[in-house]
Amino acid sequence: MEKKSDWQKFKAVLDEHRITRLYHFTDRDNLESIIKNGGLYSWGDCEDRGITIAKPGGGLLSRDLDRRDHLQHYVRVSFTTQHPMMFVAMQDGRISNPVILEIDPEVVYWQDSKYANMNATKSGAHKGSTIDDFKSIHFQSVKVRKHFDLPEEEQPYFQAEVLVKNFIPLEYIKNIGNFGIPVSSKPKAIQIKNPYTAQITRNTPTAFIFLVDQSVSMKRITTLNGEQMSLAEAVARIVNNQINELVYRCIKTTEVRHYYDIAIIGYGHEVYSGWNGTLAGRDFVSPEELKNNPYKKIVVKEEKRTRKGTMIKEIEKVQWLSARCDGHWTHVHQAFDKAKALLEQWMQNHHEKDCYPPTIINITDGQFNHATREQIVQQANELKAMFTNDGNVLLWNIHITPNNMEQVLLPIGKEELKGDKYSELLYDMSSLLPTRYNQEISDIRGDSVDSRHVAMATNTDMSTLIQLMDIGTPTNISQNTSTSSNNSQNG
Repeated sequence: MEKKSDWQKFKAVLDEHRITRLYHFTDRDNLESIIKNGGLYSWGDCEDRGITIAKPGGGLLSRDLDRRDHLQHYVRVSFTTQHPMMFVAMQDGRISNPVILEIDPEVVYWQDSKYANMNATKSGAHKGSTIDDFKSIHFQSVKVRKHFDLPEEEQPYFQAEVLVKNFIPLEYIKNIGNFGIPVSSKPKAIQIKNPYTAQITRNTPTAFIFLVDQSVSMKRITTLNGEQMSLAEAVARIVNNQINELVYRCIKTTEVRHYYDIAIIGYGHEVYSGWNGTLAGRDFVSPEELKNNPYKKIVVKEEKRTRKGTMIKEIEKVQWLSARCDGHWTHVHQAFDKAKALLEQWMQNHHEKDCYPPTIINITDGQFNHATREQIVQQANELKAMFTNDGNVLLWNIHITPNNMEQVLLPIGKEELKGDKYSELLYDMSSLLPTRYNQEISDIRGDSVDSRHVAMATNTDMSTLIQLMDIGTPTNISQNTSTSSNNSQNG
């Protein structure tokens, strides 16, 4: 690409501010087209070339503004991975599984590149193609983590952008090879890898985070396997049972393999680790640590099928999470913050591995406190925007009740919610599930459709919660059980 005659001045500015990457958000469903067509085209060039954008990030208004300012043939590139318009696109349903493309900053030097000190179509934006235009960008502002970290008057400058004319070739998208889709010298002939298909091994593990509402309303009485108890006790038993099942899946001959990390976050008016006993205060723990450090054992009643029919039997069960219902408020926003902090570290430790994405399952019995709807949805979208090479984090939100009410389970569209505002909030907070979950979902819903479902439920009873927990914790564990030195770190 032809560079500006004074490109070294632009490089000096980037070096001064230690900027080594630029960013462009898109949906995972668009990656196949980007690779097949050899790079990232502007939406105007896509129209001219007959390229269909499966999930466009911009809406009709955005395109109208681009046309007004003659920007439809520019690819918009930013300085942040947390672009506010990405979360707007998620909220509007235009994208559901965002990924961040890392762009070589050399695009700044190209002859036809332009620069804007805020969203280029915003009133008052300064834009142009010279070094002075580039220096008008508020570089200290674009480097903060989120635009909310800036004073209100400075927030628009967080969206400063580089406008690249027409096209960014694949070789300038530095992480394009990290999404499981082979990038060959003949892009038209590539074999596409479906997301959410990675095998779980010790080298490519996954993670599970259980968020458990432990507010005072969880004192209400429900029934589990014919036994009356508080919602808090029922949920604790169900979560413990699911964790025990996850540990069991890791046992191969005489060893417990580290196929995933597991965390429990309890929340009420405070947020805390849900582990007890030796593991108290820990965040992520391994299956081996769980097997070796049970908190206690209790005797519970469970339905068992026998030749004589279904019977209730008493069975000893391992416990790590204890029932609590002492929180005066329901601060899910703090639980989301804690979950994000855990996943940021986990993602850093597993960067560029082909890991099945982490799963978060939030179990609650009611409304949240001391956070606006917009704040909670924003936090949920930030969690859903996190991704591994294999797919985006999956966030489940399950509302439970002791009452016999009509359940909404894993809906396809908002029309199934019948205008219920709380259900709509959970819908907006929750992930769009990949179709690999459809068979199990059809069993619980009693229907069979090819459409994707949203990972939420309302008015759930305890038996349904058990089914949802099982659906939400799949483990594509490699069946290689060899203990030879060649395979011992892979299976």
